[in-house]
Amino acid sequence: MEFPGTWCWCGAVALVSIIITVLSTKNKNSRARYPEGTQLTPPLVSGPDLLRLIPTLLSKGGLPAVFTGLYAKYGSVFRVSFLGFKMIFLAEPEVTPHFYHGLDSEISHGDLYEFTVPIFGSAIGLARDIATRNEQKRFHFDALKPSRLPGDFAPMLQEVESYFGKWGKEGIVDLKFEFDRLIMLMACRCFLGIGEEVREKMFDEIDALFRELAKGMKLASILFPYLPTPLNRSRDRARIRLTEILSDVVETRKRSGRVEEDTLQRFIDSRYKDGSPTSVEEVVGMTISLLFAGKHNSSVATIYSAACLLTHPTYLKAVIEEQEQIAKKYKDGIDFNAVMEMEMLHNCMKETIRMHPPSLALVRKAHLPFTVQTKEGKQYQIPQDHPVATLIHVNNYIPYIYKDPHVYDPYRFGRERKEDIAGGKLSFMSFGAGRHVCIGEGNAYLQMKLIWSHLLRNFELELISPFPETDWSNFVGKPKGNLFVRYKRIGSAKSV
Repeated sequence: MEFPGTWCWCGAVALVSIIITVLSTKNKNSRARYPEGTQLTPPLVSGPDLLRLIPTLLSKGGLPAVFTGLYAKYGSVFRVSFLGFKMIFLAEPEVTPHFYHGLDSEISHGDLYEFTVPIFGSAIGLARDIATRNEQKRFHFDALKPSRLPGDFAPMLQEVESYFGKWGKEGIVDLKFEFDRLIMLMACRCFLGIGEEVREKMFDEIDALFRELAKGMKLASILFPYLPTPLNRSRDRARIRLTEILSDVVETRKRSGRVEEDTLQRFIDSRYKDGSPTSVEEVVGMTISLLFAGKHNSSVATIYSAACLLTHPTYLKAVIEEQEQIAKKYKDGIDFNAVMEMEMLHNCMKETIRMHPPSLALVRKAHLPFTVQTKEGKQYQIPQDHPVATLIHVNNYIPYIYKDPHVYDPYRFGRERKEDIAGGKLSFMSFGAGRHVCIGEGNAYLQMKLIWSHLLRNFELELISPFPETDWSNFVGKPKGNLFVRYKRIGSAKSV
């Protein structure tokens, strides 16, 4: 359900809600003052300037065009102050090192993501003290560390083969629906295991509940997470039922003493530094958060990969040729090493995520003042207790880093050009960086490459829908409408 007049309302508050993030500054920022000194105060985007951007906000370009316009006019550091909302925005890698690499005592999420508490429950994340939160973060890193990817390969592959094996010889499908469901199956398989307890008997209910839970990422719920709105009540009912299902799984597994090779088991076996085990509520909350992130970001990226590949025949042909070469090399079937060799496919996925990142911006709160310096040498002071955002979308389209940034060109990430590396460590920010880098990046690429490797070697695909626009009324930007594709099975192709 859409929030009535969402972007008209945003226009009145101008921009910001700008990305969900002024979020719950809750007027604490009114105390922030810019200390005097040699550093410059970031240029201010005033109320009248914001109001003039409303036509752009409501146009096809939407929020990305607004941010791009502000960056072009004010440079890589600017601040917005309007109706009590305050935010400093950073673009370009030169001004973002402290944002990504600063200690949590210096800059962190603070209370800006308060809206996640009703989604994931009160046993994890922002509902807990910092020390507990950091230990739970350690559990997540351990569960998804890169060395575990080879173990996730076989179950992911089985899900892909099984899912597309049910397609007929030819037909028309909505890839938006297909990918969303398949990736949820893959996530449930790797995170919850294959047991009858959930995966086989309750998948449809779990999938439906996650769709309801996702409503908590709508703009209205992000800004007002505790109001008794229909969106929030639906979100709360879904979380309660999910908690019941997963709690039963955890308790059953503990009683039986059965041990599985999945993420749920790793959370069950995790221990805090004082030796205490994770509680059922904590295991459930961490599992829900991981499933949530794993499903939505990967699904969006895989959908846009379809739109990009199927509208660029030159690169589609190059990827198909790569698949043919790898299939010849690995005659006995595709394995994990084969997927790691799919360089062209990987670059296509990466270029898709550069052009269509799941988030427009990332947000932190500065607990201590710090200074940033632009590539032109200007220094700006970021005050204490002020929210700060990095503009991912703007950063991914900077012309001095990416040649012709509005052109889909996977070769920019090839061995010859390596534009993201040449531009510096913080040139490609779709997965974040530093202390809060996305821990599921490797998992996401593995999912996408397995899906597309199978599709390209077993089907001819034709996009029959227009290229999708992005709906930014969600925390994660989602493609609007359907993505219909006509497929035809290639009879001689060998299934993975």
